[in-house]
Amino acid sequence: MSKHDQEFSWQEVPKTQRNNFRKTFSVMLAFTFFSASMLAGGTLGVSLTFMQFMGIVLGGNLILGIYTGALAHIAAKTGLSTHLLAKYSFGGKGSYLPSFLLGFTQVGWFGVGVAMFAVPVAKAMDWNVYLLIFIFGLAMTATAIFGIKSLVILGYIAVPAIAILGGYSVFEGVDTLGGFQGLLDYMPTESITVAAALTICIGSFISGGTLTPDFARFSQTSKQAVTATVISFFLGNSLMFLFGAVGAMAYNLSDISEVMFLQGLILPAIIVLGLNIWTTNDNALYASGLGFANITKISKKFFVIVNGIVGTVFAMWMYNNFVGFLNVLGAAIPSIGAIIIADYFVVKRRNYKPFAEMTFKNVNWVAMVAWAIGVAFAQLAPGITPLNALIGTAAAYIVLMLVVPAKESKEMGNLNDYTERKIAG
Repeated sequence: MSKHDQEFSWQEVPKTQRNNFRKTFSVMLAFTFFSASMLAGGTLGVSLTFMQFMGIVLGGNLILGIYTGALAHIAAKTGLSTHLLAKYSFGGKGSYLPSFLLGFTQVGWFGVGVAMFAVPVAKAMDWNVYLLIFIFGLAMTATAIFGIKSLVILGYIAVPAIAILGGYSVFEGVDTLGGFQGLLDYMPTESITVAAALTICIGSFISGGTLTPDFARFSQTSKQAVTATVISFFLGNSLMFLFGAVGAMAYNLSDISEVMFLQGLILPAIIVLGLNIWTTNDNALYASGLGFANITKISKKFFVIVNGIVGTVFAMWMYNNFVGFLNVLGAAIPSIGAIIIADYFVVKRRNYKPFAEMTFKNVNWVAMVAWAIGVAFAQLAPGITPLNALIGTAAAYIVLMLVVPAKESKEMGNLNDYTERKIAG
């Protein structure tokens, strides 16, 4: 392994540095343990019966599983991150657009996550919220510096702790509703359409799912990558939605930590909330670091530190603007993954030349136009917004690539469009 880029920011992950299924599954499952999914689950919980809720969650996670599973397959086959894969479809400098959007949004998610921990804990313990933001933000930044290895270890600790403590709280909530039959008999206090419900379910994590290659590229085989990813979204994301829904039904609270505070489980609540956010936030910093490293050719570790500080400083602002921020993500991010998938499976027919042998054109304007069309289609067409983005963008890209044939990328030795400078990864 190169001592200069231990996270392979500018090259494929060598076969000798791939992880086994257990490590990949640990990272992906921890990634899906996301507090925002609980908030989304709470919204669905007060708007649907329990059986309707389960149908929406399983259907939404099926779509997320297919989307992220396709990206995981591509990543394991090529060993490339989302940002390097984007070079094949968007072009060398064209990939800066996806990298910026993905990197920027992950910094935002990091900031939102920090505040989502600090606000309820400060309220419950009567502590200073800004001091908590400062301590928690810097602590998460410190662990993210160590890259994929720290994500694996964190997953081993966080996943069972969250599942056990959160599961106990849910059983208490079900008991409050009158047992399982009471849960089945629950009548929603609000109403929501199927399309709107699926939009919430899919949109809550599709932006994060677009970064699946950043983690799945470390898998030994595509079978392991796809299996770990699909199971993670069905299991992890569904659990988060269930935690939020039961809390909303029983206590009118969608955050499992607030439910646990109400149940008198103060220390478990802090542990669950902290670990829940820590896992996703470290993944967010890791991915954002890769994105800005692709643009600037500066060390990923440098941007992990910078992004962590920025996210911490602006945490409360991001938290207070969460809804608008989520809407922006849902519109712009899925189209990036759709183009990568369409390019690999349809346009290039799963025949990508090795990254080190490629000379990429600067910008593939077809991809840029298709991305814009997809974003517009997602907003204007009726139905499920994230699904509209995926289908509309993929269709636009495939058709435009047929109408406006792109120049074939030429092979060239070992020269790439990234720098050869020896910078620590």
